Amino acid sequence: MDDDLEDGLAGGDNTSTVAAGQLRAFIERIERLEDEKKTISDDIKDVYSEAKGTGFDTKAMREIIRLRKKDQAERQEAESILDLYKAALGMI
Repeated sequence: MDDDLEDGLAGGDNTSTVAAGQLRAFIERIERLEDEKKTISDDIKDVYSEAKGTGFDTKAMREIIRLRKKDQAERQEAESILDLYKAALGMI
């Protein structure tokens, strides 16, 4: 398959051969990063499982992590909107 890629792009032209090489390098980098992402994702799942095993609520932990990604102004705006909606529905 790799030869097909080079043959299809090369066409005997040196520039196309370089382009095929660059394309292959990009594809291989992405594949390596996807593998790393899978490994990290598995590690995160393991940490959540460990936390759950010690009695922590993982749903609450995920919410805290989501909130910590936002800056304070974004959090306050989201909380204000949520409070407004809860008040409109008679929940508070």
